[in-house]
Amino acid sequence: MATTTQSPNQATTSSNTAEATLKIFRGDSNGGAPVEYRVPIAPGMVVLDALHYVQAHQASDLAVRWNCKAGKCGSCSAEVNGKPRLTCKTRMDALPLNEPITIAPMKSFPVIKDLVTDVSFNYRVNKKIPAFTPSPGTDWKMYQRDIDRVQEFRKCIECFLCQNVCHVLRDHNKQEQFAGPRFFVRIAGLEMHPLDSVSRTQLLKEELGLGYCNITKCCTEVCPEDIHITDNAIIPLKERVVDEYYDPVLALVRKIKKAVS
Repeated sequence: MATTTQSPNQATTSSNTAEATLKIFRGDSNGGAPVEYRVPIAPGMVVLDALHYVQAHQASDLAVRWNCKAGKCGSCSAEVNGKPRLTCKTRMDALPLNEPITIAPMKSFPVIKDLVTDVSFNYRVNKKIPAFTPSPGTDWKMYQRDIDRVQEFRKCIECFLCQNVCHVLRDHNKQEQFAGPRFFVRIAGLEMHPLDSVSRTQLLKEELGLGYCNITKCCTEVCPEDIHITDNAIIPLKERVVDEYYDPVLALVRKIKKAVS
């Protein structure tokens, strides 16, 4: 006689349909609490599918931000079991279904409703960064190695998971002093472009708070595009700031220039 075995990660109903319990945050800027929902599990199901099931069958007013469901728009960011993730790329069968799965909004940003947060802080920071500015009469020729170096930074989908996991924003609430990993990635793509002519080191040091980053690499760990945020963006930018402001030879040159002018 054929027998079937149940995965330890699956909870089942009496009809042997695999189910999961979701504890979804329900609330707004005034507060809220997790609410439990039971969801049947289908093969290949992701967390966003489960949220859509809840919307369709149990709570039509559940607020969830999403767009492409292909891991490229960055809209469906949330915290699943306490970890910042894209819900469209988080498979249900990769989670322990024998215990409740918690789904909460990103902690670093104010809650609007349920899983939707106000991420407008990021766009205010973005406006502070000088755009790509080539020198007049630039010869538009580049080596392939230079293209490869900055191409990685162009993969960012602005899901803001790196912003959410960063302890400077998440735990210390330094939004007014600290730009966050996403924007250090953007600046790295500009600063390392061989045809760009603008220096952003003063902005990094004085207004965007690069010095607050203590290289924990948590931003790199949650990036769905596998951008090496710490090693390839933040550390090289820190080196540029150190060279510009703390190198004794350059400090002497600046002092001489200031005296001459």
